[in-house]
Formats: sequence, C-alpha cells, structure tokens
Amino acid sequence: MKNRMKSLRLTAYPFHYKLQTRWKDMDSFHHINNAVFFTYIEDARVNFFKRWNLQDDTKSIIIASIKIDYFQQLTHPSQLIVGQKISRIGSTSFDIESSIFVKDKVDIIAGSIVSCVCFNYKENQSIPVYPEIISDSRIS
Repeated sequence: MKNRMKSLRLTAYPFHYKLQTRWKDMDSFHHINNAVFFTYIEDARVNFFKRWNLQDDTKSIIIASIKIDYFQQLTHPSQLIVGQKISRIGSTSFDIESSIFVKDKVDIIAGSIVSCVCFNYKENQSIPVYPEIISDSRIS
C-alpha cells in the first residue's frame, strides 16, 4: 500500500475535505504531531458519513481497523485537503482510503486505510453495506 499511495495525487480522490492545521497540533519539534493525523482523517471521515444519513442505532458504522503511513513532515500553519474514496466493498464492511495533501502542492503527506463495518446496535450485529456506500464506491 505504501508505495502505491506515495505516487497518488489529489485527483485520484472524488471526495475532498478542507481543514486548517492548528497551533495546538504541533509537537516539541515544531511539526504536526503524528497522532493529530488520525484526527484530521477522522474529521474528514465523519463529514463523509453525513452523506449516508447515519443517525440511529439501526444504521451505524463501527471502525474495525485504521492504518496510516507518513510520507512527509507537516508544519503549521498549513491548509490541508483530505482526499477520500471507498476503496473496497465487502458484504458487511468497506474501506475508506484517505490521503492528506497541503493545498496547492502535489505530493502526499500521509495516507490511510480505515476498515469500517456497517452495524445495527439494537440487534448488536453487522449488517450488509448500505446502498449509499456502494453507490459512492462507484464514483471516481
């Protein structure tokens, strides 16, 4: 995954989420702390979830796995764009591939794969992937 992602560009992602680094995101080395990248990806993912009307105990998602690869350091202040796409669809699960870019620059800063499971909390079980997610997986 790491070698393939390193060559990706923002145009490879049909969904974009914009955000700004914050002063508090820096570590003692004056670059953005590696743990903060998970928050950036989470913010983008939560915004993505709004597309699918996930709002109750019967139509929800749980995160099964998160993997992130770092390619470059990131400094503050920076305007960021998180590119996202559905990269895999299973029967009850799917993956969201996300990559972080600095606005107006082509090289990827970090990339991640988040494995999600469609879940019904009332029944306490996984359920088939929602049609909205399958539809978004076809957007390129």
